[in-house]
Amino acid sequence: MKAHFISGLPRSGSTLLAALLRQNPRFHAAMTSPVGGLVDRMLEAMSEDNEFSAFISPEQKRALILSIFSAYYQPQADKEVIFDTNRLWCSKLPLIRELFPEAKVICCVRNIAWIMDSIELLIRRNAFDVSRLFNNPAERATVYSRTEALSQGSRLVGYAYNALKEAFYSEQSASLLLVDYELLTLKPAKTMSLIYQFLGEEPFEHDFENVQYQEPEFDNRLNTKGLHQVRERVEFKPRKTILPPDLFERFDGLSFWTDATYSHASAIVAKAKLT
Repeated sequence: MKAHFISGLPRSGSTLLAALLRQNPRFHAAMTSPVGGLVDRMLEAMSEDNEFSAFISPEQKRALILSIFSAYYQPQADKEVIFDTNRLWCSKLPLIRELFPEAKVICCVRNIAWIMDSIELLIRRNAFDVSRLFNNPAERATVYSRTEALSQGSRLVGYAYNALKEAFYSEQSASLLLVDYELLTLKPAKTMSLIYQFLGEEPFEHDFENVQYQEPEFDNRLNTKGLHQVRERVEFKPRKTILPPDLFERFDGLSFWTDATYSHASAIVAKAKLT
């Protein structure tokens, strides 16, 4: 199985990218799959916490992990390339290198302030729902408590940000391609062409006026409708932020990926502004 991975930050175009890639009949791509979580659990089961792990050789561990991929993607056995999506892959580059030495990781990125803005907009649109993105009423209370909760190191935005930063500066960073959400929506044809070049795949003519992909059942379980909804037409729609100015400013300067001085990652992103 030829595998690549989609990772990076939430609300940054990973579902849109998957929707576009799946237009290619040679590819399979979708929103976040359970494969990453299953791999994590398998690794824990084979760790030293299990006294029987002494009987599992490194070769057997590798085969068991690969069996998760082959079993889950058996229905897509006719596809030449599988793209598995999960934010945790940025923290698993050494494992990916062991399992799929030629695999690439496409990391979707976006200004963190606009990620927080996008999540907050969804929360306000679903005013009658209690979003399960938050653990308790105190976290859900205000825009300040909501963004604070999301930015914590183990949570939706904070974990993804830290994992991306780890990958970006790691010794495996050459396998990464960072793709900025704004550029993907402003110039989708050019961006997709560059992605194909990075992957070493033959060009494909995508339909940016008719993008089809939704996962309403998953979003409904989180009581956050629209979390993985993709608009039919790929376009960038500028608007004013709904975050208070001080909150927007707090998250606005965190785009470390605009300066690749200490990384071997490739990137389709706007360059850092000179000050």
